[in-house]
Amino acid sequence: MKALEFTDALRLRQDYPQPTPRPREALVKVRLAGICNTDLEILHGYMGFQGVLGHEFVGVVEAGSDPAWVGRRVVGEINCACGECPTCRAGRPSHCPERTTIGIGGRDGALAEYVLVPLANLHAVPPSVPDRQAVFAEPLAAALEILEQLHIRPTERVLVLGDGKLGLLAAQVLGLVGCDLLALGRHPEKLSILARRGIPVQSVDAPLPEPADVVVDCTGNAAGFATARRLVRPRGRLVLKSTFHGDNTVSLTSLVVDEVTLVGSRCGPFPPALRLLERGMVDVESMIECEYPIEEGVTAFARAAQPGALKVLVRP
Repeated sequence: MKALEFTDALRLRQDYPQPTPRPREALVKVRLAGICNTDLEILHGYMGFQGVLGHEFVGVVEAGSDPAWVGRRVVGEINCACGECPTCRAGRPSHCPERTTIGIGGRDGALAEYVLVPLANLHAVPPSVPDRQAVFAEPLAAALEILEQLHIRPTERVLVLGDGKLGLLAAQVLGLVGCDLLALGRHPEKLSILARRGIPVQSVDAPLPEPADVVVDCTGNAAGFATARRLVRPRGRLVLKSTFHGDNTVSLTSLVVDEVTLVGSRCGPFPPALRLLERGMVDVESMIECEYPIEEGVTAFARAAQPGALKVLVRP
């Protein structure tokens, strides 16, 4: 099959072995996949991953140990748990110590014609949700994880720092709560996506606002943490959504002195993400920059890596 493989460099493989589903797995024929900032960070050494990239996808189940899934259009959660360890039995499969992660760790990804997905990770896509929107299910679920972890009151002031793909989704999700929300970023054309939905926006280069109750760091870089820290009030909450290759040298003393709650936030729930897409409650279409066939996948990655780029899609 055709696949975008990363080893010492990113390349298109025309002859990559097509996978065969094992027990409790499905073979998914990929219809559309998205390039995520995490994919770009892998090219710089993040997680030390080598193999087929990609974890944002929508496809159709072609084969598997449960025939009820065959022929269904699906998206899939990326953490593949063992299902047997104490962590899994406690209901925390995304933190299974034996897990593999689609396109990120120990398991090939979805920037290919086919991808293997555990049956437990599959979610059927509502018929009214087109592929171009369904491919956002994974990052939208990650944005919803913020609300799984924090009770954000309508009376609280909330800042979202960063106007990348995840920042735009996080701001839209938090906007549904009715909180006093402000999104900060560097790109007027990106911030306009939020402004059109009535979400207040501001350039991060303007004088920074007063510290807020909750600050969500979606910058994807080490410098963003320092800015986010300055923007959270004493006894406030700081949510970290950024993952990137490299270290972040910070002083933790101010977090102790100000009693700031630091929350790491990663993957989230797919069913509400699909409901939001089905009901048109978030705008993902405006976040699509372009689409490439998989034969031009290397070019697609170059486009996605350009400063200010929005979502780049790849169609196998």
